[in-house]
Amino acid sequence: MPAKHPTMSNCCQTHSSGGEETRPPSAPSTGEMFYTCPMHPEVVSQKPGDCPKCGMQLEPLLPDFSGKEEKEAQLLARRFWLAVIFSAPVVILAMAPMVGISSVGTSATGWLQAFFSLPVLVWCAAPIWKKGFRSILSWQLNMFSLITLGAGTAILESMSALIYCKGSGQNLYFEAAAVIMTLVLMGQWLESRGRLKAGTALRELLDLTPATALLVAQGTPDREIPVVEVQIGDLVRIFPGGKIPTDGEIIVGWSSVDESMLTGESLPVEKSQGSAVSAGTLNNSGSFVMRVTRTGAETSLFQIIHLVAQARQSQAPIQQLADRVAAIFVPSVLGISALTFLIWMLAGASPRFDNAMTASISVLLIACPCALGLATPMALTVGMGLAARHGVLIRSATALQTLATATLLGIDKTGTLTEGRPQVISIHTLGGYSERQLIAFTAGAEVGSEHPLARAILRKAEEENIALANSSLFQAHPGGGITATVENHTLLIGSVRFLAGQGVPSAVLENIDAKENTGSVAVAIDGMAAGIFLFSDMIRPSAPALLAELQELGLRVVMLTGDGENSAHAVASELGIKDVHAGLTPAGKAELLLRWKRQGFVTAMAGDGINDAPALAAADASLAMGAGSDIAKENAGIILLRPSLEGIITSIRLSRAILKIIRENLFFAFAYNLLGIPVAAGILYPWFGIMLSPMLSAAAMCLSSVSVIANSLRLRNMRTHC
Repeated sequence: MPAKHPTMSNCCQTHSSGGEETRPPSAPSTGEMFYTCPMHPEVVSQKPGDCPKCGMQLEPLLPDFSGKEEKEAQLLARRFWLAVIFSAPVVILAMAPMVGISSVGTSATGWLQAFFSLPVLVWCAAPIWKKGFRSILSWQLNMFSLITLGAGTAILESMSALIYCKGSGQNLYFEAAAVIMTLVLMGQWLESRGRLKAGTALRELLDLTPATALLVAQGTPDREIPVVEVQIGDLVRIFPGGKIPTDGEIIVGWSSVDESMLTGESLPVEKSQGSAVSAGTLNNSGSFVMRVTRTGAETSLFQIIHLVAQARQSQAPIQQLADRVAAIFVPSVLGISALTFLIWMLAGASPRFDNAMTASISVLLIACPCALGLATPMALTVGMGLAARHGVLIRSATALQTLATATLLGIDKTGTLTEGRPQVISIHTLGGYSERQLIAFTAGAEVGSEHPLARAILRKAEEENIALANSSLFQAHPGGGITATVENHTLLIGSVRFLAGQGVPSAVLENIDAKENTGSVAVAIDGMAAGIFLFSDMIRPSAPALLAELQELGLRVVMLTGDGENSAHAVASELGIKDVHAGLTPAGKAELLLRWKRQGFVTAMAGDGINDAPALAAADASLAMGAGSDIAKENAGIILLRPSLEGIITSIRLSRAILKIIRENLFFAFAYNLLGIPVAAGILYPWFGIMLSPMLSAAAMCLSSVSVIANSLRLRNMRTHC
């Protein structure tokens, strides 16, 4: 089984070095569960709970199938609805005198309010008090500090007025405190439900693997065991229609496997002895026995989930703005609240003390930065989950924000503009053979071969309606080519080097191969060179429309490839790409990107993540094409499981949509506080006689949080293409 995450203490920790906060550890294996704060990802805990810095509920680094998140959401729902039930009579009793109902004495009404408020303020609001008092005692002031101070002050003032019989009950704020806690609980409950919805994508990915596997043991019948008990080296049997439980290698049998969940390609992939298979993929036809090569956290599927989890921990640069504001916001609000109280006591309207208390408490409550804390993490969580479902794995929030502002996109040719499936583009014949003869002989010898170039020759024969010659005595030479007898002729088919090694005079073939600089298959008949097939990649049918869409998005598209000038310009000409740079080394690609950055472009690079590693590192935003175990080796900020333009466009549209939602969320939060605090302090009272009650302030505060959550969840319904 995979090694577990290094042991950590059971309390929340902040990893640091020399006083500097560092990134949290990467997502652990399935053996342990760790939790982190969406606002402060350096906080990591082995237990669920609240962030000691901001008070937000810690989220699991990986989907938690224990049901803890659902249970916590259910408990919050119970607390909220019980608070609603008990707050209702408190509000009715407090508002009754305003509508002329005064059948109950003032003192008795006050005690009834206190009685009905008790369950709300003691049991229902217990989590809120806990977060608030902990933040005050540790001086990690946050939104719960303001709630605790505001509601606590209201309760103390109410109890003092009730016990010492002060006035006519105008100093009672039980209904405000109860409704405040009820509304905060509603916000916490909705936030919890939002997190559950946002994490659906990761849970869906984990659901791709079956719960059991059929273990093959020599001399005994196959037996079904839980997947968690499967060990590396075990033999597992897969039947048609079954999901593959772990990564492995086929040792007996064959099949076609649907790998669309990894690669985004809808066509099944033929698999035979020696082929690698991945956890979570679907076996379409045929049965086979596989040897397990990776389990648990080491599988390709888990690496995808790992990357998504890491991305959820990262912060976009735009989040730094919210963090800087939050660091000074709470102390500033405390100061404004105190100043409000002082001004009302010195120059406010009568009753001064009552108005001063109302205004200062309202400031504390309406200024709670719940929406500010949710603005970025909520949008990132929802957006990254949506991206994962579209085969886009965002490893870094910084990369996401940079991609959204990119102005120049460098792309490789193979597998992006082309299908990665070769086709015959020309045939050079020698020795008096015609093209049709050479195709008939070569295709006849290649019947049954799964090699991509052999399949291309067979397709060429089918397109030209050429009957295949009969072949026999087929023999493969691994890494070189094949020999076969075709209509009493001995054929050698393979690379020019292979033919030369078999004693075939190949100088002419070498000249043709070097000049064209494309894929090639040389053919010799009866020991003499007979011709050479030249290949090029097939352009994706969707490429022209998708390139036009990229231009509509405002991007300058540049082809960067190591292929030869002829093949690169042929593809570029057909697609209408004007900026073409062919024959590039990896360092040459990186140098071009650095030059464009110096010219003021915000650069993005899409490549395979291995040969293009220097270019990916040089670009402002990098998109790596890859799947399976290769993902873990990529250095790019964004991984595309679908190696095509569709994946690039999806990434750009998603990044822009997420950044747009984050900006909208931050606007809601900042605008709300800028407008709400002066109104709560009573700035409108001298002209309009408007005083905002603490209860309405709490409702407005919760409304801002709900608006941020609802706005973030809009991402789930966005279109990723035109």
